[in-house]
Amino acid sequence: MPPPIAATQLSVEFASGRALQELSLEAAAGRVTALLGPNGAGKTTFIRCCTGLLTPDSGELHIFGHVPGTREILPRVGLMPQQTGAWSQITPRTLLHYLSQLYARSHSSDVLMDLLGIDAFAATPYRRLSGGQQQLVNLAGALVGRPELVFLDEPTAGLDVRVKRFVWDVVRRVRDAGVAVLLTTHDMREATELADEVHIIDHGRITVSGTVGDLTRHEDLETVFLNNTTGSET
Repeated sequence: MPPPIAATQLSVEFASGRALQELSLEAAAGRVTALLGPNGAGKTTFIRCCTGLLTPDSGELHIFGHVPGTREILPRVGLMPQQTGAWSQITPRTLLHYLSQLYARSHSSDVLMDLLGIDAFAATPYRRLSGGQQQLVNLAGALVGRPELVFLDEPTAGLDVRVKRFVWDVVRRVRDAGVAVLLTTHDMREATELADEVHIIDHGRITVSGTVGDLTRHEDLETVFLNNTTGSET
């Protein structure tokens, strides 16, 4: 079976410069693959390529053996973006019920809201929710279609410690169910706790890759990160 993500020598160039430079990586089913890097390093650009929102300038990229964004794979992929401004006026209950109707074998939106503790604010417009509450709704939206591959773009940003650890448990359950997870995060503790494979990206290039165990044999992941990035702040 083709891997959920297979990228080879992927490059993307904008007017401001190259966002991805000959990036190659794979993500496997039942594994959490972490893509770590400074702001502007190319993480979100890579996700946009994988979800068909952006076409690479060169290289090859396949999702389950198909071109990103095609009809064959869209129902198999879930995305938790950093921002979802288009949802501002809708309530979580209405949103998740609507999203569940788009898939043939979706989770029950009511069960998912109960699992993630969304019931307490399910009737509040999305724009009035706290940042942490919005993150939980975003996570539910990514999972409601029972995806085989899910992209989690900084899934715990803005969450308090207790809710963050709860989300970690949810991610582990998703992985253990055989789902491929592509995770971006600035939280090195989160990456250490969740990731099976780590790729560190800087200025659009992968600078080091390996399992958490291999990379942290002699130093913690934060030190590895600092030693393999020069900063790509934009």
